[in-house]
Amino acid sequence: MDKEGLSYKKAGVDIDAANNSVELIKKWVGRTRRPEVLADIGSFGGFFALNNKKYQEPVLVSGTDGVGTKLRIAQMMDIHHTVGIDLVAMCVNDILVHGAEPLFFLDYIAIGKLQPRLVEALVQGVSEGCVQAGCALIGGETAEMPGFYKEDEYDLAGFTVGAVDRSKLINGDTMKDGDVLIGLPSSGIHSNGYSLVRKVLLESAGLKLDDHIAELGKTLGEELITPTRIYVPSVLALLEQVEVKGMAHITGGGIAENLQRSIPAGLGAEIKADAIDTPPIFKLIARLGGVEQAEMFRTFNMGIGFIIAVDPQQYDNTLKCLRAKGEQPIMIGEVTARQTKVVIA
Repeated sequence: MDKEGLSYKKAGVDIDAANNSVELIKKWVGRTRRPEVLADIGSFGGFFALNNKKYQEPVLVSGTDGVGTKLRIAQMMDIHHTVGIDLVAMCVNDILVHGAEPLFFLDYIAIGKLQPRLVEALVQGVSEGCVQAGCALIGGETAEMPGFYKEDEYDLAGFTVGAVDRSKLINGDTMKDGDVLIGLPSSGIHSNGYSLVRKVLLESAGLKLDDHIAELGKTLGEELITPTRIYVPSVLALLEQVEVKGMAHITGGGIAENLQRSIPAGLGAEIKADAIDTPPIFKLIARLGGVEQAEMFRTFNMGIGFIIAVDPQQYDNTLKCLRAKGEQPIMIGEVTARQTKVVIA
């Protein structure tokens, strides 16, 4: 046995490396600061003073999520500064559905061996996501877990809190037959379905991440690592101009299951599949894996990352507002009383 005895570091946990990581990430956290933030990172809790002048009757809306097995792609490619964007996107897009402005975010990093530069890259991505969403990164946790994760493995989780006035809370209860459904394009796969992606493309088809795929116009890895889009700026701007009936963030379960969550009982929706400009990556997965269209639509976003329901009379104004924010909105269907589920035809 070592004459100096055992230590936490010899057991695999390096407190000095953890402290070094904190110093490295401070500049990225600083990028996200909002006036309501009352303390720098390092305390036992994050402090955020809600602006009571902005909200008459504030309702706090919270959300939590992870990145899923897309992290395996990042680890295989040794590219770690983008998955933090995915982490933020999955959380803030969810609470945006209810009209909430994301206020602050916290992250959790579990890692086999704490490597300060790796942690910095991960937080860099989280910081970029928070900047895009306009929320503050006010805290987090990095857990070194030797023996649980391999040295180069990690997992990410996140948590966000937003606010919306009670009178402006969106829950779909004003939807009616004939309301139009407008889709906002995704940037690709986003952060769902990667277990099937890896099974089809990497295992069954034997493709490599550095293979250049002609129909994608880039390498497979470049396509698969593309971050999830954050819709916050576009949608919050729209809410200032248009009465939105309901919204849906298209994640696991695809368009049908996520849209159904936003539609009140007694109504359904009809989605026109041919109105959606399906990105090539989904066609590649379907072709190489022999995946049926119904399964594709149930697993992936298929090119639509966010859906907005408005009255037909607000259709033109909605498109104008969204295009002014750089979006390319598409009319993909309508709410209907003809059935009580979402049908994709």
